[in-house]
Amino acid sequence: LAVAAIPEGLPIVVTVTLALGVQRMAKREAIVKKLPIVETLGCVTVVCSDKTGTLTKNEMTVTNILTSDGEIAEVTGSGYDGEGDVLCGHERVTYDSHPLISKIVEVGAVCNNAEIVNSHLRGQPTEGALLAVAMKMNIPHIRQQYHREREWPFSHENKWMAVQCTPRYNPNETRLYVKGSIEQILKLSKRYLHQGAAAQLTEQKVREFMADSNQMGAKGLRVLAMATGTSLEDLTYVGMVGIIDPERPQVEQAIAQLKAGGVMVKMITGDAEKTAKAIASRLKIYNANDLSVSGEDLDHLNAADVRDIVSQASVFYRVSPKHKLTIVKALQSQGHIVSMTGDGVNDAVALKAADIGIAMGQTGTDVSKEAADMILVKDDFYTIMAAIEEGKAIFHNIRNFVRFQLSTSIAALSLITLSTVFHFPNPLNAMQILWINIIMDGPPAQSLGVEPVDHDVLKKPPRKVADSMIDKQLIAHIVTSATVIVVGTLCVFYAEMRDGKVTPRDTTMTFTCFVFFDMFNALSCRSQTKFIFEIGLFSNRFFVVAVLLSIIGQLAVIYLPPLQYVFQTEALSASDLFYLTCLTSSVFLVNEFRKLISRIILKRHINRKNMMIDQWMV
Repeated sequence: LAVAAIPEGLPIVVTVTLALGVQRMAKREAIVKKLPIVETLGCVTVVCSDKTGTLTKNEMTVTNILTSDGEIAEVTGSGYDGEGDVLCGHERVTYDSHPLISKIVEVGAVCNNAEIVNSHLRGQPTEGALLAVAMKMNIPHIRQQYHREREWPFSHENKWMAVQCTPRYNPNETRLYVKGSIEQILKLSKRYLHQGAAAQLTEQKVREFMADSNQMGAKGLRVLAMATGTSLEDLTYVGMVGIIDPERPQVEQAIAQLKAGGVMVKMITGDAEKTAKAIASRLKIYNANDLSVSGEDLDHLNAADVRDIVSQASVFYRVSPKHKLTIVKALQSQGHIVSMTGDGVNDAVALKAADIGIAMGQTGTDVSKEAADMILVKDDFYTIMAAIEEGKAIFHNIRNFVRFQLSTSIAALSLITLSTVFHFPNPLNAMQILWINIIMDGPPAQSLGVEPVDHDVLKKPPRKVADSMIDKQLIAHIVTSATVIVVGTLCVFYAEMRDGKVTPRDTTMTFTCFVFFDMFNALSCRSQTKFIFEIGLFSNRFFVVAVLLSIIGQLAVIYLPPLQYVFQTEALSASDLFYLTCLTSSVFLVNEFRKLISRIILKRHINRKNMMIDQWMV
């Protein structure tokens, strides 16, 4: 009785299913570091994603140059091979022909730590894009003409980088080249270049330059401003460049699928507001009615306001790593399960705090990878969607074999208990019960755990962490299946036991009847809502093989003399097997009919709800 009651294979099947899920995710280029994370992925309600390199390709190309005089130049070509031109009014720009454009390019090339060797970039893509412009103007080695004396590295707080250098042809002259966000560069600058001379930078000019920057940003371009001077307190603004970073393919589709499944997507970037909104709009993350919040806004709000605004906003711009932690904690305080991406050392705290921290495999630092729960091999947002899909699918697969194992265990327990209550002889001996529980249930249960991903699973809302695995539908299936199996098996046992004595044929018929019921029950457990013809009879090859091996094993038990002796069975005729097959298929047919009834009820509920909404709107 104890053997029949305990689903002893359950812990093993759960562990193996999670491990196989990790393996499948690895094939989809998501490396999961901790096994329990696989299950948590199905609970994610918010994905907070960096823009650069995750939603976009991180393949930067300068497309526009705008001088402080209002002169506009277009840059053609892409990549790091120097192919393309800088054009101003259809005229090719050279270093000598347009001094102000040349000055902007020079600042970008000198205030730079990247290198391009044989058309391959070593360093940050943004800096590589600036070097590529210098190559297009035939000044690829402009940086070598200067001796660098000091560097102020870029930081998320300052949002600018500066170098102090001296020309090799004039060691007595000191120059400062600065690049960074337009807001910060204009704050640092006191003058701007106008017709070759430095003019006072007034508030009116600042507004004009910001308007120019916003126009570029509205096109989805990253804006980088340039300035020169002799010290940080004495800078002259010279102009700005617009950099394009194309969106990754399939990202828009992935975002749409996540939203359809009840998962919110929020974009986090250090870019300006206009640029962030333009990119987010193209990816369908942001629409005109959504909120966008800056890191500075978060700094000036109290905790309650931060919680409210973070849940409503879909775009966070001019954000630093410390703001990521604020966003994570605000969302978690409202009951959300949050995944957060990051690649820098400073992102480690937010990655650790998130329910699922996701580090970048290509651009991520070792510190961020160590803090993360999952690593994206190719830094692609689509992989996050695939991982969440796998997480949801694995949970549903676990429910499938739990449904199968519990219905089988309850059926076996009920069969023995009812036989005792009605004073029947034991319909199954100890060896037969062990065979059913260990050999017959194991392979089909395990194969249910590797059921191929049902893409409709992604459309279902994330489950709550506190939700029980055993719900009303699961109980309905277990009770229905167990009842059909017990009633059918007892009827066979009672019908065969004509003379009141239990013979080997009686137990063989009962034993085989229960095993065949098991196989048909496993077939109906492949999906809780879909019919077998919808998921495909042979779509899970492991299941087909497992069931075939189980049936072959059962036939061996009733036809091979050595096994007949061990299990106390005898050979059955073909008509017996046909009769048992027809009878035991009833559990499959009953469950398929139950799925149909559930669909009809759900459809009526949806139609009634839609009618109520229509009436309310009228």
